[in-house]
Amino acid sequence: MGHTHMHQRTIGRRITPTRVQYRRLAQSAEIGTVTRVQLVMLAQSLTCTGLINGTESHLLVALINTVPADGFDKSGRPIVFKSNRQLAFEIGRSVGRASRMLSSLFDAGLITMQDSGNYKRYPIRNRDGAIMDGCGIDLRILIVRYAELDQLVRQVRAEKKAADAASRRYRGALRSARHALTTAVNLSENVLRRITARIDRVTIFVGVAARATSRTLRRATGLLEWFVERLMQLTRRAEKAPEAENMTCPYVENDMHKQNTSPYPFEDGNEERRSANAEPLDSLRAGSASKGAFEESLRHRRSEINQPRRLPQPMVALQDVIRAVPALKAYGFAPNSWADLARHVPLMCRFAGISDDARRRAVEQMGEQQAAVAIAVTFEKYDRQEVSSPGGYLRAMTDRATAGELHLARSIFGLAARNSMEIKH
Repeated sequence: MGHTHMHQRTIGRRITPTRVQYRRLAQSAEIGTVTRVQLVMLAQSLTCTGLINGTESHLLVALINTVPADGFDKSGRPIVFKSNRQLAFEIGRSVGRASRMLSSLFDAGLITMQDSGNYKRYPIRNRDGAIMDGCGIDLRILIVRYAELDQLVRQVRAEKKAADAASRRYRGALRSARHALTTAVNLSENVLRRITARIDRVTIFVGVAARATSRTLRRATGLLEWFVERLMQLTRRAEKAPEAENMTCPYVENDMHKQNTSPYPFEDGNEERRSANAEPLDSLRAGSASKGAFEESLRHRRSEINQPRRLPQPMVALQDVIRAVPALKAYGFAPNSWADLARHVPLMCRFAGISDDARRRAVEQMGEQQAAVAIAVTFEKYDRQEVSSPGGYLRAMTDRATAGELHLARSIFGLAARNSMEIKH
């Protein structure tokens, strides 16, 4: 005779640290603070949060309705003793499906379960016949977490409402922008092509409007409305005076503060200190800068980069960067301080397609402020369609900065001069 293999019965529902924590939390419930009706409405609303699906919500409602109304009073015990077979019959699912859904509700912290030695569910009563405890499906965890879950439902509904409103406004702004492109007059082909490219980038960044966040949709809507005003050649809106943020003013002359934009704020030296609105000493030469001023040295071979690192050069003023990079305003970036510009860097990288690795490497090698200027220059050249690979361009700038051969001031003043000449013509 062959050997008979005996399949041992499983020891019951598996126990994890999370489930043990939920059991301990359920024991601290103050029964009587939440009614059965409130719990039923909560169970029906939890599907919008993504914690459970519709079938699991149906099972949870069936469990709550199984407990008598007085089971949620101070002297009650909201514990369900129905078998999986009976629960499966009530919700119209198989026994195995009902068991798996109970495990999902346990993992989500919406019920707790206590198995008996023979896998039966039964109450433990006192001398008066009142239920003191039992092996079954405990709903006390819902009472403990009612305020938390109710707040989550309210938050999700508010976010959905705001997202729907933002989505409707975004679609209207996109429709208006496309209509304005077809009806725009007295604009050159170059300007129309650039605005069209910017609108396309905004739509690519947003993607499916129904899946985008309300914050992204609001920013995209603002950009599209600005494009419409540009196409209709409307007068610019009155801009609010920028508030002073993170400004260091260690020098006071004739009751006037001078913003310190030097990378050496605690050193007294005329060579490192300049006004926020000051022009470079050789601005005339920068005004007629050739293409060499726009970092043509980035095309050098990588073998030329292994040079000793030089001392960092003084940074340009923030106003110079804003004047040199009009794409900042075109895409809704209006930095009032270097901290604002640094906060806009990740979004600029996403618009230009610069990877996070390239951005982090630039910050590590150049510092946050100088890297922000380098990314702004890359962003402007990408917007002008002068750079086909913004990520590779930024990496090349980082390599030049490591070798001490990067001259951002030349790029900034050269771009500013080019922009001023384009505005005049």
